[in-house]
Amino acid sequence: MFGNDRIQMRRFFTETWRKARVGEALIPLEQMLADIIRQHPEYHALLEAPDSALDKDFLPDLGGTNPFLHMGMHISLQEQVGTDRPAGIRQLYRQAVLQAGDSHTAEHQMMECLGKMLWEAQRENRMPDEQAYLRCIQALLGR
Repeated sequence: MFGNDRIQMRRFFTETWRKARVGEALIPLEQMLADIIRQHPEYHALLEAPDSALDKDFLPDLGGTNPFLHMGMHISLQEQVGTDRPAGIRQLYRQAVLQAGDSHTAEHQMMECLGKMLWEAQRENRMPDEQAYLRCIQALLGR
């Protein structure tokens, strides 16, 4: 799934959703993605029409949200929590879930910090600042 080929990465999303819908066996990453897709019914039609989804541009200037980026950020957060990297993210996630009432809402809140960290790193051509990321999440939690 990972790499620089946008169409190949997007095909992983559409193919995972197809397999999930027809009940085919899924590898763990596909299962994680299928669960994320189930939580986003607003993207189902797009994923069920891969020919129109694979090469589509989602421009923020036009008010568009990139569903692949959005769901990819969910995957990133879940992977971070699973590995507790950066160190301490798992505990912050648990606190965010308790505060938000459910994991999906907590992830959406935490994605603001993740997106900010990635945007700043890209803008400044440097590695992401994990400590700033953790501080942003702590601020979300009122700590």
